[in-house]
Amino acid sequence: MKKIFLITISASMILSAAAQQSKTPTLKSILLEQLRLSHNVKDWFVPVNIALEGLTPEQASWTDGKGNHSIGQLANHLLFWNLQLLNKFKNLPQPPFDGNNDETFNSFNTRNWKATVQRLDSVLTALEKAVEESDHSKLQSWYSTIAHVGTHNAYHTGQIIYIRKLQGNWDPDKGVK
Repeated sequence: MKKIFLITISASMILSAAAQQSKTPTLKSILLEQLRLSHNVKDWFVPVNIALEGLTPEQASWTDGKGNHSIGQLANHLLFWNLQLLNKFKNLPQPPFDGNNDETFNSFNTRNWKATVQRLDSVLTALEKAVEESDHSKLQSWYSTIAHVGTHNAYHTGQIIYIRKLQGNWDPDKGVK
């Protein structure tokens, strides 16, 4: 009876340790969580996919008349920088860029709104996949940049929601009252 008790306790401790190890976050899991939370997983804040959901091209082009960006401009900016990071991360050629960040907002066109939203989703998905397929040493050299991109995406998503609130077309049931 004593042997069975000791075996049961030992097995329980081994299983408990194994379960804890599988829950231990890794650099990859943390970066992927940040990217997904700012892309399409709703948790503490609204991700960009939900923030852009259901917007018409006209709503995306609206500005407050005070020089602030439209939602379409913000989406183009996010698309530009996430694509830049993805291309650089995958060692792909970069499109020409003169370094003027203002230009990353200015290519918005209402005719391309639906394609812009779809392309942003596609680029964010590809970035997540690239991180998921990367080895630890690559992530070690990229972790800060990837973490900043997730934060950058969340920052501009907050602006998008604020603009939608100003327009009166934000549904508070989507996460922000």
